[in-house]
Amino acid sequence: MTKVRHLVLVAVLSVCASAPLLLAPVGAQQLSDRAKQIGGKFMCMCGCNQVLTQCNHVGCSTSAAMLKELNQSLATGSSEDAITQMFVQEFGTKVYAEPPKSGFSLIAWMMPSVYLIIGAGLVVFVIFRWRRMGERPAAPAASTPGISAEMLARGRAQAARDTED
Repeated sequence: MTKVRHLVLVAVLSVCASAPLLLAPVGAQQLSDRAKQIGGKFMCMCGCNQVLTQCNHVGCSTSAAMLKELNQSLATGSSEDAITQMFVQEFGTKVYAEPPKSGFSLIAWMMPSVYLIIGAGLVVFVIFRWRRMGERPAAPAASTPGISAEMLARGRAQAARDTED
């Protein structure tokens, strides 16, 4: 009989312990998901160079404070733009996980494409030049200015003697 009482007691305690989790409002879970989505656009300012929601430092107080501030701002009904401006005013533009696609930061988005186009053009130009050089007929050795046929024959004979090993 005591085993049955222990099982009933454990069951009642586990239901009581999990009741707050079961009774949590659906909006709170969505708010947390929204905070994670917005938090993915910012960097953790602890110096780890990781996205805010993915900072894996044990006990990182910076990411915890930033996420708490983000959650509180969302709970008060702040928009994503207002939250972004709040973080930019507090930490500067280095808080962005990726640079905004406007103004001077647009150069950071355009330069990889520009480099790719310039590099591809350079490769095509070099290949075109190499192919053109291969199409030219080789000039006969005798017509090379400054080298007579006699000097060419002596040079070849000397090279043949030096490489007879």
